[in-house]
Amino acid sequence: MAFLGQSYAADDLPQGNGFDPLPDGWYDVNITKAEVKDTKTGGGAYIAVGYTVTGPTHEGRIVFGNLNIRNQNPKAEEIGRQQLGDLMRAIGLAKVEDSDQLIGGSCKVKLKIKRDEQYGDKNEVVAWKAAGLSMPSAAVIANSAASSNGGGSRPPWAKN
Repeated sequence: MAFLGQSYAADDLPQGNGFDPLPDGWYDVNITKAEVKDTKTGGGAYIAVGYTVTGPTHEGRIVFGNLNIRNQNPKAEEIGRQQLGDLMRAIGLAKVEDSDQLIGGSCKVKLKIKRDEQYGDKNEVVAWKAAGLSMPSAAVIANSAASSNGGGSRPPWAKN
């Protein structure tokens, strides 16, 4: 037995947010982990990437994804390298020689829920894009149109 040095009450400790997968959609993330690992068969390697969600919802949640960089299956390797390229472009890296170069990168990831009867449902990262890329909201478009025609109610193409 080991003394903890103080007393802890469950009611005073923060509650976790569970491990249920996040809903499908785009999330802002920071890359907090990027580690090269051998495949189970030993005939390849992948980059295990950890992403911490920064918004627009579920801040602080962590999701994981793997990028094949060497694989005995040429198609799996091709897909993995394409995904690595998409990730690199999203975080603004032209060249990578060490997985640590990915850490600290910010981008948007598209998550989907992957159904798994054996291990339970989990998130899968299916796409990446630069963090600043998003569609403007309807309110932004309306405000932009109003300011471009002097703020009046007439559309800019109407004759005066």
